[in-house]
Amino acid sequence: MSEAKLSKVEHVKIASNRLRGPVDAELHDGTDHFSEEGYQILKFHGIYQQDDRDVRKARKAQGLGPDYSFMIRVAIPGGVLTPEQYLALDRLADELGNATLRVTTRQAIQYHGVRKGGLKPLMQVLNRNLLTTLSACGDVVRNVVACPAPFADRQRAELMRYAKELSDRLKPKSRAYYEIWLDGEKAASLEEHEPLYGDTYLPRKFKIGFAFPGDNCVDVYTQDVGIVPVVEGERLEGFTLLVGGGLGQSHGAKDTHPVLAKPLATVPPGQLFEVVEAIVRVQRDHGRRDDRKFSRMKYLVEAWGLERFKAEVERYVGYALPEARPLAWLSGDDHLGWHAQGDGKLFFGLFVENGRVKENLRAAIREVVRRFSPEVRLSAQQNILFAGIDPADQAAVEAVFRDHGVALPGSIPLAVQNAMACPALPTCGLAITESERVMPEVIREIDGVLARLELHGGPVPHVRMTGCPNGCARPYSAEVGLVGRSLNSYTVYLGGSHLGTRLGQVYLDNVKREEIARRLEPLLTAYKHERLEGEAFGDYCHRVGVEALRERFADLASV
Repeated sequence: MSEAKLSKVEHVKIASNRLRGPVDAELHDGTDHFSEEGYQILKFHGIYQQDDRDVRKARKAQGLGPDYSFMIRVAIPGGVLTPEQYLALDRLADELGNATLRVTTRQAIQYHGVRKGGLKPLMQVLNRNLLTTLSACGDVVRNVVACPAPFADRQRAELMRYAKELSDRLKPKSRAYYEIWLDGEKAASLEEHEPLYGDTYLPRKFKIGFAFPGDNCVDVYTQDVGIVPVVEGERLEGFTLLVGGGLGQSHGAKDTHPVLAKPLATVPPGQLFEVVEAIVRVQRDHGRRDDRKFSRMKYLVEAWGLERFKAEVERYVGYALPEARPLAWLSGDDHLGWHAQGDGKLFFGLFVENGRVKENLRAAIREVVRRFSPEVRLSAQQNILFAGIDPADQAAVEAVFRDHGVALPGSIPLAVQNAMACPALPTCGLAITESERVMPEVIREIDGVLARLELHGGPVPHVRMTGCPNGCARPYSAEVGLVGRSLNSYTVYLGGSHLGTRLGQVYLDNVKREEIARRLEPLLTAYKHERLEGEAFGDYCHRVGVEALRERFADLASV
């Protein structure tokens, strides 16, 4: 593609000297924010510049500029943290953040409310604890996710090892991060190069996820590259690769849409890294760079077709790729509650509403980690698993949470426990309306409907909400997806699969937040009386047809 057709961001990347400028100069310029060019390069360092939209108008009326702060995302492959690392992260929330931690849908930790002067000290503490924010954001391969369940079998351990090694392999090689944040020695520019990414890195963000066979807790079909081990007996035989998933879309571009990944091939373990890297290279060389709305790899796979895409990957690696083996899924749930690990120890999955760790919940987690030293694992559904707990400590662990007023799985409504929401307002610059701040009320209203219909014992619909169409909480693959459409209004999607294998369809548009539960009630009533044995709500909506349901309940579905 000619340089004239490159988007503005592509030119910013080229001018950055491999992710240095203008961040290196603007970090110490005495202001409270970065320029637009600096903001774009900051993302590669794991940082988003934000401002408090709740006070934007009032500050403008006073002649003041935006109230700038920063969101910092810590990349944690597979979501695995030592007790010491978790406690270091917890301390930073008070020292430099807004006294909260947020578990993301990609097993990362986010800080919110960090001021410009706190960026470098925060990065240095992370580095001392063997943690990094490098490539947690930006046009690169982002945090590699993996099923976090710490069952003590060799296949699970191998999966986590492959996730960590692949993450390390796909990190940018530029020394800019070390120079700017860690006072590292500056690299000689002529000697430095990016063998995988080049000067312009990838056209857009790139997501990779490892699922465990039968267990789709990471939503593997929503990834640019999904990876599923093939296990026979005790042996890891290979990996089935899925390509071209991605959920983001834009109201302003009608051809944008969510897509689930498609099976590409099943490769032996020794070829995994090479083939995945080739897929990244194909996207690097052929993904669109003129219009960022269409730059994700899903659009390249769609434009070419899977056969041509596979042939190009084969050309990059120099050998033919076998056919993909079929996949079967048993669960998409998130390993909450107590489980035997298989080595005499237990692990405990704790529900964290919308991933926000704050106040009494944060204090309880800190006490558990200090007293019992469990390994901490973050999930792609924004929850936390505590691994390696002695069975003799089970009651004491539960007592800590109860003493802090933290509800435990089993006492939380299933609809609440299965819900997710993105941060949205007041800090996300893309948010059209609320998500995290209103989801607790909305999901409890829906749970009230389920309780009246005596459906709350399960199966209950998985409900996910986002404040804009970008889909960060994966609403399009949920049984009920609520996507911000305009201020206080949402598009309602129905018919996704609780196993994460099917996208939902638009049921209603521009539904006011206060009306969401009421609009779902007739559907849930019909589901109660017409479902097949064991049939999930999303499967029911898909079987009957979302359009048929809309026509059937036209009196309530009119907009």
